[in-house]
Amino acid sequence: MMTTTSNMLFRKVGTSCFRLYSVASPKITTHYTVRPRETDQRWKDISMERYEDVADVVIVGGGPAGLSAAIKLKQLATEKNKELRVCVVEKASEVGNHILSGAVVDPIALNELFPDWKDLGAPLTTPVKDDKFGYLTKSSRIPIPILPGMPMDNHGNYIVRLGHLVKWLGEQAESLGVEVYSGYPAAEVLYHDDGSVKGVATGDVGIAKDGSPKDSFERGMELHAKITIFAEGCHGHLTKQLFKKFKLRENCAPQSYGLGLKEIWEVKPEHHSPGKVEHTVGWPLDKNTYGGSFIYHLNESTPLVAVGFVVGLDYSNPYLSPFREFQRFKHHPHVQPLFEDGKRIAYGARALNEGGFQSIPKLSFPGGALIGCTAGFLNVPKIKGTHYAMKSGMLAAESTFDTIFNTSETNETTGLEPKDYEEKVKNSWIWSDLKQVRNVRPSFHTKLGLFGGMAYSGFTLVVKGKEPWTLSHGVPDNERLKPKTEVSVIEYPKPDGKISFDILSSVALTGTNHEGDQPAHLTLLDDSVPVNTNLNLYDGPEGRFCPAGI
Repeated sequence: MMTTTSNMLFRKVGTSCFRLYSVASPKITTHYTVRPRETDQRWKDISMERYEDVADVVIVGGGPAGLSAAIKLKQLATEKNKELRVCVVEKASEVGNHILSGAVVDPIALNELFPDWKDLGAPLTTPVKDDKFGYLTKSSRIPIPILPGMPMDNHGNYIVRLGHLVKWLGEQAESLGVEVYSGYPAAEVLYHDDGSVKGVATGDVGIAKDGSPKDSFERGMELHAKITIFAEGCHGHLTKQLFKKFKLRENCAPQSYGLGLKEIWEVKPEHHSPGKVEHTVGWPLDKNTYGGSFIYHLNESTPLVAVGFVVGLDYSNPYLSPFREFQRFKHHPHVQPLFEDGKRIAYGARALNEGGFQSIPKLSFPGGALIGCTAGFLNVPKIKGTHYAMKSGMLAAESTFDTIFNTSETNETTGLEPKDYEEKVKNSWIWSDLKQVRNVRPSFHTKLGLFGGMAYSGFTLVVKGKEPWTLSHGVPDNERLKPKTEVSVIEYPKPDGKISFDILSSVALTGTNHEGDQPAHLTLLDDSVPVNTNLNLYDGPEGRFCPAGI
């Protein structure tokens, strides 16, 4: 016997009912951009007035890019004897808290920003001493030599806890007079009547899961600026709005993405080699799935190791789980001994821009600019972007400063546009570096997969990217995913709780906390997509590619 309710189909067996599947989409999204408050009676008598504050420059995001921009602006103001109010809004409760620690950093940008960074106590204390690269089969490791000039050559670089470096940058910024507002995520882009960016508004608080106001509701505040610099990181929600409004991606390729997962381990002292860096490609991924691993040995008071795994999100099998591939990787015979009798103390993940040179958007617009990972400045074969993020912030700061204080130029809009910022980037080592390796990532999109990509990468590195062509990434990542009917389910081994772990115990180590009664952190434009498309066609891949298993 079948019976239905408003949105579910049930089979009745005896006195029990079992839900079979959804036949109508439940209302999931409660965000006001999708379900306007103006038509919601629950908001009828709620005041929407916001406090306003005005600065010269507002920077969205307190990471390496945003803080470098803020520091450079204040350095220029001091040098030119100008008054300049610079504000940074950062979603983390403290600067550096949302930065995934464990990275190898090229100090070139830091050398430019603070030539005396060593004397100032910058937390770069672990120079790379040992560099290894290998190809993994299921049971062995084949070493690949690292020659000078290769992307994996880390001579002169430092292993850092990036959260510590960002915290230090925040301290330097505040010492120069930058106003850093931690715990205030930017939630809305504000515009002048002429369409130029006016600033941002921070998020409202005290909203229930169903989208209604709680008794504790408070409106966010507005921060207005002559120029607003966006440093949100990869795929920022405000940046996506700017892409659309100002058509910033009209003349570039679609962005390609990766997912990076990372753990911090305290290992046995006899397994620890401070300054050692190791990267691998190959197992557990098949030849048609882009990705690889990294292991960095930090020089701390305890023997800490950062281990991570990156998977390109252009994979084809919807049953692939980047998290479980990472856990499986740690059981490789070459890798597992490092972690035996050790203790995992942290876990995290982040999205990566992998489109490189071909996917860089227009970088400025009336009222603002894009910097860092927001703009896609990542060198994929090097797996590095921190120095590009910092340099882009510094260049945007120079252009912003000149635009604000250049009284001879007539401005077309109320919000000022730092127009020469993009040209500064094109004349910098950011552009030349990314152009040189532009064909590495797309070269993996052949039937030869990993092997074809590695062969072509060797060629393009020999000619230093001077081949007279630029390869295309092809279709967007999501279009490479195959329906569930065309692939096989991937069976993953059960975690042992010692080397490999389940996703819930991992999320518990992230330090992420959410109230039970608060809106979902994801906003769906169409509530029918999760069931009608994702579940029906691909068997719900978001439950596998999400690093928190949501």
